Amino acid sequence: MANPFVHVELNSSDFKKSRAFYEQLFNWKLQDISMPDGSTYSLIDVGGEGTGGGMMQHPVPGAPSMWLAYIAVDDIHVSTEKAKSLGANVIRDVTVIPQGSFSILEDPTGAVFALWKPA
Repeated sequence: MANPFVHVELNSSDFKKSRAFYEQLFNWKLQDISMPDGSTYSLIDVGGEGTGGGMMQHPVPGAPSMWLAYIAVDDIHVSTEKAKSLGANVIRDVTVIPQGSFSILEDPTGAVFALWKPA
């Protein structure tokens, strides 16, 4: 399938509470990674039967918890600009991290999603 969902991320208003809830609810393997800013990111391994993901403290103080789906693209810059030309609002422009590049967008109906290009 072209442009599959490749990662799902929980941005939580209470990271520790969310982590404990999902760890008890599902049989996910969670691996904590220390981030450069001192926060923790938990990688979610679902055991190969679906798309894994991660969870972290929401980067926007006071914002509600939300799940964010990442969609793979061949060219992060072209895809971000195309989405924008089709009426998407760019919440976070293309950002490079060691693992790849991402952008966060809001579609014309208000649904938020992310684009992802691995390194």
